[in-house]
Amino acid sequence: MKIYKAIFVLVVTFLIGISCSKNSNFLIEKNRVGKLNKTTKVFELSNIFAKDSIVEKLSKNKANQGTKSKYFREDDQYLIYDKKGKHLLTIIPIQQHDSLSKLKSVEIFSNRFKTKKGVSLYSPFKDIIASYPISITNTLTSAHIDIDDLNATMAIDKKEIGINEFNREKININQIPSLAKIKHFTVWFN
Repeated sequence: MKIYKAIFVLVVTFLIGISCSKNSNFLIEKNRVGKLNKTTKVFELSNIFAKDSIVEKLSKNKANQGTKSKYFREDDQYLIYDKKGKHLLTIIPIQQHDSLSKLKSVEIFSNRFKTKKGVSLYSPFKDIIASYPISITNTLTSAHIDIDDLNATMAIDKKEIGINEFNREKININQIPSLAKIKHFTVWFN
């Protein structure tokens, strides 16, 4: 009977360990998105996402061409898709065309990625302000929500707020409806 209890405890411990590791694969923290962190380098992406698909969109301004535009800069992008073809993340490195470059930012496209407090891309505005202190910046087409605790930004379309695009008036927290939807969720690694 004691052996069955011991086996049961081991199995339960093992299952809890697997569950925690799966959750950490989709955890958003300051300087971390799942398995990515501020020390991750571009060449490591193929190992980290070995079971997923990576689409590389490299900028047209190659470093070896010798002519860089002062006016237009396009970033390299690494788009991560799961086995079913669902877009999970878009990763931007600091340096273009450099496999040793660390990551600049990760934009989240999947609801599987969540903070410890349960905030995700699909969280309404009320859940965000209940979980984190924020500041708001107005852009031409959206309100940017800065979350210093995560080193992250979120964007809410001005249409969700009921404000005309290109209106540059300051947006305060009381103007944003509690059920406003997030348009973009980006974690920065600086």
